[in-house]
Amino acid sequence: MDETLRTIPKHIAVIMDGNGRWATQQGKPRFEGHQRGALTARQITEDCSKLGVEHLTLYCLSSENWKRPEEELAFLIQLLRHYMIEERTTMMKNNIRLKIIGQRERIPNPTLNEMDKTIELTAANTGMTLHLAINYGSRAEIVGAVRRIVDDVLQHNLPLEEIDETLFSNYLDTAGTPDPDLLIRTSGELRLSNYLLWQLSYAEIWVTPTYWPDFNRNLLLEAIDSFSKRQRRFGSVAVL
Repeated sequence: MDETLRTIPKHIAVIMDGNGRWATQQGKPRFEGHQRGALTARQITEDCSKLGVEHLTLYCLSSENWKRPEEELAFLIQLLRHYMIEERTTMMKNNIRLKIIGQRERIPNPTLNEMDKTIELTAANTGMTLHLAINYGSRAEIVGAVRRIVDDVLQHNLPLEEIDETLFSNYLDTAGTPDPDLLIRTSGELRLSNYLLWQLSYAEIWVTPTYWPDFNRNLLLEAIDSFSKRQRRFGSVAVL
């Protein structure tokens, strides 16, 4: 596609799926798929930053992932901790700011500490914002928002008649962040997996059968090119 015709989404959300299946297909233990997936995350983050994407949200660890074997979970938590340390150089070099969405509960303190250090270190960066969804589940996020709204109403801090979609969005983990324009899902699965259910209401969806460890810049551009060709009507009629 002619680069002059390419429309870069302001916000791309990604469901990074298929690490374990990639490893199994390669005859390797599942943890090697997660390691390879972390390298892919680094490359795609850099690519998005250079392309001019303003926000990138990666689904790193869902609230449902705690059902996995303890050994795999322990590896994922350690991998996350190392990622927070090792990717600081990449983030600073590319002027990337880090934010985290999801619940802090169940995340060990050593990993939380490294997350907080990286958030603080990159806070003044003015380039792309990288949002990592860690221990995240959209239903829990929505329930939490409702609870906070109810509490504010009961405390007489919020008039009931002021509650609308915009206000509700401000009670979510993603408050202040524009909704994703494009959702990319790898591994060919056709579901949202409890990911950004409110925020993805009008996102364009692009799915590839490629497992996340093999996802690359060419596929990223293919997704963006597909997005560029779509007419986003947001419920209205197309203008001819």
